[in-house]
Amino acid sequence: MKRFHVHVSVPALDEAIRFYSGLFAAEPTVRKPDYAKWMLDDPRVNFAISQRGAEPGLNHLGIQVENEAELREMQQRLESTEADFIEEAGTACCYARSDKYWISDPVGIAWESYHTLDTIPMFNESPEAGGCCVPAAAVAAPAPQSPTVFSQPATCCGGTASKSSCC
Repeated sequence: MKRFHVHVSVPALDEAIRFYSGLFAAEPTVRKPDYAKWMLDDPRVNFAISQRGAEPGLNHLGIQVENEAELREMQQRLESTEADFIEEAGTACCYARSDKYWISDPVGIAWESYHTLDTIPMFNESPEAGGCCVPAAAVAAPAPQSPTVFSQPATCCGGTASKSSCC
């Protein structure tokens, strides 16, 4: 069974861990000085945060698979998109060794499809790497946004949200 994966870059790890632990009613499954991960069953999601110098906000999305056959299925799905993707075999990232594929969606959000093979004691094998392990080639330039992206009135979401935070 596949698991949805979300990775968010945060400016203050301890504060984010407190927030997400409360939101998920669970402590992180993995906690490191610069990283935390929740492997949740309700909802079934692998939610990770890191404080490694990347711009705060969404880092990437992904689909974690449980075996090699599911990873091959994901590779076929990526091929069906007719977009370029990157294959990484046995790569080290986020305290794990994994086989994975990277692709960017039409607006430039990086998507990772991966099968975790083992845990490792370091974030990645590149000492100079700061942020998460998203390959630069996997991050496409986002499509230009039209000025009507936030066409809802500022009173959406119960009347308290600003235009930039509307649902």
